[in-house]
Parts: sequence; C-alpha cells; structure tokens
Amino acid sequence: MNNCEYQQIEPLSLPTPRPAAVEEEEEKARRKWEVFPGKNRFYCDGRFILAQQSGVLPLTLGLILVTTVLFFVFDCPFLVKHLTVFIPAIGGVLFVFAVISLLQTSFTDPGILPRATPDEAAYIEKQIDNSGSSTYRHPPRTKEVVINQQVVKLKYCFTCKMFRPPRTSHCSLCDNCVERFDHHCPWVGNCVGKRNYRFFYTFIVSLSFLTAFIFGCVATHLALRAQGGRGLIFALQESPLVICFLSVWSILGLSGFHTYLVASNLTTNEDIKGSWSGKSEAEDTGNPYSYNNILTNCCSVLCGPMPPSLIDRRGFVPVEQSSQTVSMEMVLPMPAAKEIKVVVGPTPSQLPPSRALQVPSSPLPATPLSLTGRPQFSCLF
Repeated sequence: MNNCEYQQIEPLSLPTPRPAAVEEEEEKARRKWEVFPGKNRFYCDGRFILAQQSGVLPLTLGLILVTTVLFFVFDCPFLVKHLTVFIPAIGGVLFVFAVISLLQTSFTDPGILPRATPDEAAYIEKQIDNSGSSTYRHPPRTKEVVINQQVVKLKYCFTCKMFRPPRTSHCSLCDNCVERFDHHCPWVGNCVGKRNYRFFYTFIVSLSFLTAFIFGCVATHLALRAQGGRGLIFALQESPLVICFLSVWSILGLSGFHTYLVASNLTTNEDIKGSWSGKSEAEDTGNPYSYNNILTNCCSVLCGPMPPSLIDRRGFVPVEQSSQTVSMEMVLPMPAAKEIKVVVGPTPSQLPPSRALQVPSSPLPATPLSLTGRPQFSCLF
C-alpha cells in the first residue's frame, strides 16, 4: 500500500470569517432614538419628538386653522370694506405666530433626563445601602440638599434609577423624568418642561391675542350689520364665529394663570401640590427659586439661554459588550499547530511482536480546533 502523509494546516493561515450579524451592524448603525426607553415617538430620523399619545395635536391645529379660515372668509371682506385693510394682515401675523409656537412646543425635547446606566444604578444602590441604619428595614430613598438656605428633598425614581434633580418629576404618560416639569399637555402632544416652556407660554399668549382679535372683529361686524337695519338675528347668520365668545375666556384665563406662574417662578406641578405655599406642609415655606422680583423671574424663565438636550437622540448606539467579545474571539491569535504525520503501512496483524503499537507515556499536545470545531487536514501524496 502506498504511504500517505497528512499535515495539519495552521488556523492562522486561514481567513477569519466574520459573523453576518456583525457585518450588518457595521453597515447600519442604530441611533439612540430607535432604542429610546421612554414612551415617545420620533420623526425625521430623531429630529422631532412627540408623546406617544399625541392624537389631540391635529385637533388643536385643526381648530386654529378652521377658526382663522372662517374669519378670513366671512368677516374680513366686510371689515376691509368698512374699516381698514390692515385687519387681515394683523390676523395673519397672529395666526402664523401661534402655529409656529405650537409646533416648537410639540416637537422640542422638554428636558428629558437620560436614565442611569447599570453601573450608575449599582453605584447609587450601594450608596443607599451604606446610608441606611439598623433601625430601617429598607433605607430611605430621599436626599436633602440646601438651595438658598432652604432644605429641598430629592426623591428617588425607581424607573430611571436615579435621584431626581430639583424641580424634576417623572411623567407617567411619557415615562420620562423631565427637568423643571410643568405638566403634560395633550393639546400640544408633549410634556412642558425646562426646554419648551417658553414656547408653550408664547403659544398660549399669541393664541389669546388671536382669539381676542377675532372676537373683537366679529363683535364689530355684528354691530355694523345690526346698524344697517337688518337686525341682530340676520347679523348672527352672516358671521358663524360667535363660538369665539365661549373659547376666548378659557384661553385668556389659561394665559393669565401662566403669567402668574412666570412672575412667581413657579411651575404648574408645584402650584397644584402647594410645594411652596404651605398646602402640603405644616408651616409656610417660601419659594427658593424665586428672585423676589417679577422682572427678574420673567427674564429667568423666558429669556434665559436654551439648555442643550441631554438624551442625544441622534447619536449612535455604542457597540454592546457581547458583540465586542464575539468579534475579539474571532480575531484572537491561536498557538502554532504542530505537524502530525500518519504513515499508512501494513496492518497491525502483519507487524511482528517487537513492532507492536506502543502507547507513549506522555499524552500528545492538544491541537487547536478550527472555527467549525474539527481539525482540518490536507493530504500530501
């Protein structure tokens, strides 16, 4: 029988294949908004953010649009003819201002705080456990900080795994902690917080001016029609915008309430809970965030610098530790393989006793395996 030699091929000489999942992940990296844990919707590759329950926002836009269109169709022609041509221009400017402010409020990050990473959450839990005493079965999950010589309690958020900063609250609808949380407004389809409160206040003030302007023009139109001798009933039929009489008061009341909050440097959440008015505590406490000056408070709330967004929703998701481990295992260098020569000759029965198979005293060195788990050989004839 012909002798045949087999030589093991070194694994380092083979090309290292890469998993298909790793190649796909490299080709298309995921952005952070795609894996965002909160209940929000993102549009235009994460540039715009809305609450998950934002179905009332189209209704808000529709009401403003329909009211303005009816005003331009039924009232403006008569008022331009009998009063001045500037009425449509004023109405158009107020309408554009209100719509732009509404869209800015709806599509702006209200000040969402990113959730704690596993390492940060473990560190906070360790701090809580160390701060507890033997009298507590469960350590308290509150902290106390001093702001303007006044003690403010920081509560622990079990969802975001962190202590909330001052004036921060967790929105149950959006499932996010929002800085300087004011309230969740379904009419704008978003939370109102530190980064979009100025746009919300501008929206309700401009909407108040718009509704008051339309209501005044409608009342003037009705008065001029009634003076023509046709009667008030006929005048009401000519102008269907009498419904502004009902809506203008609610919008003006909302604007007045938020003007009071801005002048006092308060939020709706703090005012309802009575955080600084003595409603929730035995003794009266002052607002530690107020500058004790109306003009300074207004400038601080409405004219301060715009803080940056902290969630980095258009950033790329870092590669997970498991993917890094897999990719490193694929490129780890393996020890050099030793040649194993197998000589095919006579069968064992044909060998004399002196040449019987002997088992070596020391075991053979382990040979490295290929990526499939089996050694690969090439036959050399």
